[in-house]
Amino acid sequence: MSLLSDPLVQRMLLVGVLVGVATPIVGTYLVQRRMALLGDGIGHVALAGVAAGWLAGSAADLVQRDALAVPGAIVFAVAAAVVMERMRARGAAADVVLAVLFYGGIATGVLLISAAGGSSANLLGYLFGSISTVTWPDVWVTVALAGLIIAAGLGLRPALFAVTHDEEFARASGLPVRLLTTLVAILAAVTITVAMRVVGVLLVSALMILPVAIAQQLTHSFARTMGLAMAIGAALTLTGVGITLEHDLQPGALIVVLGVLAYIAVSATTQIRAHRRKP
Repeated sequence: MSLLSDPLVQRMLLVGVLVGVATPIVGTYLVQRRMALLGDGIGHVALAGVAAGWLAGSAADLVQRDALAVPGAIVFAVAAAVVMERMRARGAAADVVLAVLFYGGIATGVLLISAAGGSSANLLGYLFGSISTVTWPDVWVTVALAGLIIAAGLGLRPALFAVTHDEEFARASGLPVRLLTTLVAILAAVTITVAMRVVGVLLVSALMILPVAIAQQLTHSFARTMGLAMAIGAALTLTGVGITLEHDLQPGALIVVLGVLAYIAVSATTQIRAHRRKP
């Protein structure tokens, strides 16, 4: 109980729960659209946004520089998401566009970070997450952005499901398909900037997809899959943070490893049950 009275632990748990609940919402739509790797591409560009924020505040001290990191990441990530969606709508090969985002984003980020005078420790914190460094201002930003994701992802679920399930049917139904698909991409960008302090830009896509992949094996309803994925995401982040409070481990990597192990366990159990039901 003494740990729970520590402000640092409170911040870590609060941010972990918010990120764990919010990320699978967008992940469910991405999996439905078969664009599970979109988060990786946008995450790499978000790193370039972090570096641009640092560069803009290079004349300031480290705290002010970090304060510009999240706005920079949001601007770059949203821009990349919109460009990605526009190119996809025009028939561009999705794998080629993702490859450009992957390599161009991380290369630009590394160059800008070095130009801004950032250290390798600063870079690693955003690559693999650094939840133990979150401040109360970081928490309030996370609350606001996670609230936006949850409100939009759940409030517009019928329309967003229609678009991600069958664009042609959604268009025939009179839905604003281009606007809604762009919104999904923007929500993915915002989700990545929210989660990068927990698991880092290199692992953020895993936190968006793994809870959904686990939930899909346990239920076949879209709404139930999303709800269960949100619970699984929260459980993974809480468990990961809890373990790192007792052991000196990297929280972001541990959360993802726990997700992978959970996916393997659920897959094995599902296959065993299916095998036993066969006559």
